[in-house]
Amino acid sequence: MRTEEVHQPTGRVLVVVCDKGEEPVSAIGAALHRHDLRAGRVTAVGGFQEAEVGWFDRERRDYRRIPVREQVEVLSLVGDVAARDGEPVLHVHAVLGRADGSTVGGHLLSARVWPTLEVIVTEVAPELAKQVDPETGLALIAGPGR
Repeated sequence: MRTEEVHQPTGRVLVVVCDKGEEPVSAIGAALHRHDLRAGRVTAVGGFQEAEVGWFDRERRDYRRIPVREQVEVLSLVGDVAARDGEPVLHVHAVLGRADGSTVGGHLLSARVWPTLEVIVTEVAPELAKQVDPETGLALIAGPGR
């Protein structure tokens, strides 16, 4: 375990509202690029008419795709923004609620918004920026000593 106390003044907060039919991963990514936001925390709520989430398969070093072909509520969407090759990259996990009250979740690969997705991106200190871990291929917080 590594710990580091980070003091930062209040940074920027980017509000992204995705409209019906938009693909949120690309829409949020475009907003991050437009506002040059490279390290941040992401939260969102809303709904999708369909989605695809993934479960990271350690052996394959890739996501197993889980299609969701129904209207769902976005009960929780959390994640972060990291810089890869100098560009902001969105990494979010979603818990999606089905009509019967069951849930499905994972890394959000793609979706179609319906009726809205309200996203809050809070910029964080550069010390919390992520770096790609060569062993896993995933972007992880480098933290102290890395």
